[in-house]
Amino acid sequence: MVWMTLKFIAKIYSFHFKHRIWDNETFDKWNHLITKMAQEYREKAILLGGVLIKVGQFLSTRTDFMPDAFIKELSGLVDRVPAMPYSYARSILEEEWGTSIDAHIEEIQTPSIASASIGEVYRAKLKDSQIEVAIKVQRYRIKEVFHKDFKTLRIVFWLISALTSFGKKTDLPSLYRELVTVMNRELHFDHELSNALYFKERFEENASIHIPFYIEELCTKRVLVMEWVDGAKITDVDFMNRHQIDTKETAKTLFDFYLEQFLTTGKFHADPHAGNILVQQDGTIVIIDFGMVGEVRKQDSHYFKQLIQSIVMDDYDQVIKTLDEMNFILPHADREKLKRVIHETIKMYQSGTMNIQDAHVMDQIKEDIRLVIHEQPIQLSAEYAYLGRAVSIVIGILIAIYPEIDFQKWAEPELKKWFGGKKIAETFYKQYAKDTVKPFLSYPQAVLDWLENGTRDRQWDQQKQKQRLKHQYFVILEVLSIIFLLISLGCAAGAYYLQWQLIVVIALCSVTVFVIILLVILRKHYKMIQSTN
Repeated sequence: MVWMTLKFIAKIYSFHFKHRIWDNETFDKWNHLITKMAQEYREKAILLGGVLIKVGQFLSTRTDFMPDAFIKELSGLVDRVPAMPYSYARSILEEEWGTSIDAHIEEIQTPSIASASIGEVYRAKLKDSQIEVAIKVQRYRIKEVFHKDFKTLRIVFWLISALTSFGKKTDLPSLYRELVTVMNRELHFDHELSNALYFKERFEENASIHIPFYIEELCTKRVLVMEWVDGAKITDVDFMNRHQIDTKETAKTLFDFYLEQFLTTGKFHADPHAGNILVQQDGTIVIIDFGMVGEVRKQDSHYFKQLIQSIVMDDYDQVIKTLDEMNFILPHADREKLKRVIHETIKMYQSGTMNIQDAHVMDQIKEDIRLVIHEQPIQLSAEYAYLGRAVSIVIGILIAIYPEIDFQKWAEPELKKWFGGKKIAETFYKQYAKDTVKPFLSYPQAVLDWLENGTRDRQWDQQKQKQRLKHQYFVILEVLSIIFLLISLGCAAGAYYLQWQLIVVIALCSVTVFVIILLVILRKHYKMIQSTN
């Protein structure tokens, strides 16, 4: 991990040093470099497993500071590792249960049906009740492995902070704490059990959603025993068509299920990928795996409402104030510039003519949001990052199931309740939904304003930053050359005084070499300065 980090830093420094002008070709080369590094990281993570996979998944949610090319490469990083020997799983089960496995299990299928960096999943049948269950067993010595990796990760974060300017934009100590906290939660299965019981109770009255029951007396910090459920991935439209399942109704059920979690105070399922959402032959939707869960607090809900109302009323001072209160903006951010960028982005969508469910629109929205949050020192907390990721994944799944989905129409009843009354809801829909959601994208005058003001300024600032960085490189090289030149002169003088002829010749040769190097660097530095004026 440490060596890979140093190698990545060296490659980035080398790239910035070699490329003076950032045109389209340079940006293409930069994205290619980032993609290659992300591919290397992904291959290393799959090979080593453990923390590297979890870190990769965590970083793929951080659109607030990670490069787009890196995120795209890591977004498909699946937590799959080679299975551990069944003998380890059996010994852990017997150690946790304090008895032979045969006391509780009639039969267990080997090898495991799924193997991840933290746990193995086996299909089994209970001895007394004959119920089919899924048994999730923590991998052998996984806590020890993770805690050693955490120490290595601390070194990696220190290197990034010491050797790059990344720490100026990102609160690295806070990021490290969030990352370790998130991964530590998954190491304790009792947290996952508690989450599963919470969701089962919360959605018990929803007949269209099924959450597996758990055999609590057999669950421990390292073992989970839950109901076995059969079903296809939620995105398997062919399966739904074969069993005459209404895809529109399925999408609506899933939409309502997640919208309630995203708007209402309480926990939300933070890992809603297609493998964790199943559909059964009768159309029932099954939700599994509650290891990754976020929480919408009462204060968060207040902030979301405040942001929307501020945007509706064109009060962008309040937007920035709310983002500050949410701790989104780091202290040294240019708030005036950030306010203008947000305002211009929203203006562009308010003047649009396309619908939100268009795939191009969704890509454009993501790109613009990333552009805004990359432009200024913005850092989301882990909870907000996972909420954003969950929303994005759910939208993708819903479009895959039912491409004709009307988000505005389906969301209106819940949003009216969420705003706490008809009057506020009417204000929202008349001023915001009508002008923003329905005509969500196009390129009229607002886009020209955006291109002339926002993008041009961003590119100009990026170019100035690159030039400043390059100037610093040359200054460092010049100082080093002068230091070595002075050392060589000192050696030559000392050797001449002591009449060491051979050392005098070597030292004078060194003086000549460093004089040439210094002249070359000065010439390149001068040309760079001239090109920027």
